[in-house]
Amino acid sequence: MNATTQADTPDGNDFEAEPAEKRRVVVLISGNGSNLQALLDAQQHDELGGEIVAVISNQGDAYGLIRAKEAGVDSVVLPHREYDDREAYDRALIKVIDRHTPDLIVLAGFMRILTPTFVHRYAGRMLNIHPSLLPDYPGLDTHSRALADGVSEHGASVHFVTEELDGGPVALQAALRVDPDATAEQVIEKVHAREHLIYPIAVRWFLEGRLRLGAEGAQFDGMPLPPTGLRMSHEDAAEELDEDTDE
Repeated sequence: MNATTQADTPDGNDFEAEPAEKRRVVVLISGNGSNLQALLDAQQHDELGGEIVAVISNQGDAYGLIRAKEAGVDSVVLPHREYDDREAYDRALIKVIDRHTPDLIVLAGFMRILTPTFVHRYAGRMLNIHPSLLPDYPGLDTHSRALADGVSEHGASVHFVTEELDGGPVALQAALRVDPDATAEQVIEKVHAREHLIYPIAVRWFLEGRLRLGAEGAQFDGMPLPPTGLRMSHEDAAEELDEDTDE
């Protein structure tokens, strides 16, 4: 139950001021849900800026559904195979989402290509996390492609969702300096850690009204962001994550 605060008006009348309702978040998943867990952890520590009110999965065996249940969050399974096409599925998904009246839709490993109808419905209030420093390496297999190219820097990006796959304006990135001797497993682990670091930050900024999608792209505190968004350096990310910089 929400607490109320009682105060006296100048004319002596009492009134009760209701606190502002928490901003509402719906998270879409397809699998393990490690980014969902990062968001749930941030919410538990009152660092998310809002409340995850529902988790929706297109896969009934997604482990993220267990994470949601353990956190006491409403979870819904909407199997995409039960629908004739993407349009039909997305129309059903919109109905489920809208029942929860969210302020923000968060994609956390939701392995579906969204239709224009869906994207337009939530334009400007839908975020995604991608395991590369966009615009480099959109799509799948980002780590193997980056390592095959011998990159010296990799990372993760939070971006607004548009019709272009992984092409929406970038809000926040965290960089990873790639050691030439690093294994694929080491790179993947560190990129995942950066995803878990920056996604709750970006969500909080959006819910606080600091992060927005304007006509010219992503904005932070009313200022336009560069194409790569705000970028956390390798050194800053490593410090936040307490990584061994000697590795």
